[in-house]
Amino acid sequence: FPISARRRWTEMSPFEKKKVNMVPFPSRAIVPERDLDKAPVLECSHLGIEFGGLKAVNDFNLIIGRTEIAGLIGPNGAGKTTVFNLLTKVYQPTHGTILLDGIDTAGKNTMQINRMGIARTFQNIRLFSDLTVEDNVKIGLHNQEKYSTASAILRLPSFWKKEKIAHERALELLSIFDMQDMADWKAGSLPYGAQRRLEIVRALATNPSLLLLDEPTNHLDLDAIAWLEEFLINFENTVIVVSHDRYFLNKVCTQIADIDYAKIQLYAGNYDFWYESSQLIIKQMKEANKKKEEKIKELQDFIQRFSANASKSKQATSRKRALEKIELDEIKPSSRKYPYIDFRPAREIGNEVLTVEGISKTIDGVKVLDNVSFIVNHDDKIAFVGSNELATTTLFNIITGNMEPDEGSYKWGVTTSQAYFPKDSAAEFNREDTIVEWLTQYSPDPDPTYVRGFLGRMLFAGDDGVKKVKVLSGGEKVRCLISKMMICGANVLVFDDPTNHLDMESITALNNGLIKFPGVTLFTSHDHQFIQTTANRIMEIVPSGQLIDKITTYDEYLASDEMARKRQGFAEAASDDED
Repeated sequence: FPISARRRWTEMSPFEKKKVNMVPFPSRAIVPERDLDKAPVLECSHLGIEFGGLKAVNDFNLIIGRTEIAGLIGPNGAGKTTVFNLLTKVYQPTHGTILLDGIDTAGKNTMQINRMGIARTFQNIRLFSDLTVEDNVKIGLHNQEKYSTASAILRLPSFWKKEKIAHERALELLSIFDMQDMADWKAGSLPYGAQRRLEIVRALATNPSLLLLDEPTNHLDLDAIAWLEEFLINFENTVIVVSHDRYFLNKVCTQIADIDYAKIQLYAGNYDFWYESSQLIIKQMKEANKKKEEKIKELQDFIQRFSANASKSKQATSRKRALEKIELDEIKPSSRKYPYIDFRPAREIGNEVLTVEGISKTIDGVKVLDNVSFIVNHDDKIAFVGSNELATTTLFNIITGNMEPDEGSYKWGVTTSQAYFPKDSAAEFNREDTIVEWLTQYSPDPDPTYVRGFLGRMLFAGDDGVKKVKVLSGGEKVRCLISKMMICGANVLVFDDPTNHLDMESITALNNGLIKFPGVTLFTSHDHQFIQTTANRIMEIVPSGQLIDKITTYDEYLASDEMARKRQGFAEAASDDED
């Protein structure tokens, strides 16, 4: 499929941009250069579902054409997963119709839907962990989902008659993701990122007309995400993707389907274009309402002045009729909720921040840090990037005093105070404390009202404060840790992958909070836009354990031939050492 047909909004000329209709569904807004003669892959008409009398999805319409990549967005709880469950018939709709390639899916079950051409991945990866990678793909070829059926299918004579074909097809699919050498591995033994790729391979096994991806970038490193972006851009069929990664949605999406208040609206273009369009529509509605309000006031003044005047009574009556016909547009505020994240250091940071000298560390026989040295300056916001996440986590644990190095040393400046957001925070919440009790131990002021104020900023309502921290969800734990980092007033913030488990609104708020933070930040993240807009210095610990350090933006770092040569040089040196 030609790349030109997937040109993004940012690549269009001003003339082409004018051709894009910015009005949401039901207007059939199309990105230029689309083939309008092809029938849509997916048509949802007046679709809805109720749970216990509550409308989870209400009377929404959606048309997605062939080769489109639609980003499905909305606040947490808006119904994104419910939509996927409706499309795959995990749930049967209360009302409305779903057409797939023009065929009504009414009365179909999940297995039948899969055979009609829908494939799906899940936010929490679902694989047959004790089967091999190749067998997982073969099961995908046979559209099997239940474990008992999946295990049995491998023993059927009909399966083994096609074994050679299935074997060749499985290896072909695995090679797309450069996983053919892992064909004999147990799926459960794969690293998390490889499991995510395997799940996508299995979904692709039947060449689906419609591919549903639920948070496909979760736990993928930035290189793997970049590969997935290019794969989807060149994918010839239709994709609907749920993701909290703004850069990813901007890179791959040709449409955005926005769910809010159980309604859905479809916009042409990527995530940024959706945001600009939605804000423009609200602005236009407000301006239209303002003009209507001015007209209402004008008519009311006339009626009040001349209703008792016999010579003007006909005009007053006419204006009363005109007044009755004017209706203000209902502008319902979005249900999206943005936390208020504001890191305020209790003390201004000095010029001496952190000096790291010759730190080395070996874990399980592998040298993850090799003679790492650097100096942190007082304006630095450093992003640690690359696939060697264990090395970054190890370094963060060492400089925050949670682990001892094998060699080398580090020294914090006397004016610094640090707050640390660990990748694994399970021990932090394995206690009987309530949220308020837990946060109070880090607060300079033990007053419960003061503490609750910081929790309120992170969208914890009054009654939430008495919840036990051990029962919190992943996203709630992240919000607690951010509350802790705000309340302690540190001037150095260390974040190890804080954007996992956060929704789009919280990621945006954290992004903005770090941009305006006046202290020093050291962080790692899988969110490209988060890194690009926050960091002014990039460090990468390559697999050999050595450090690349560059004062630059993330996009410039990725585009730099010099950095690519350095990474290649370290890799070759490591290979020579092994020989």
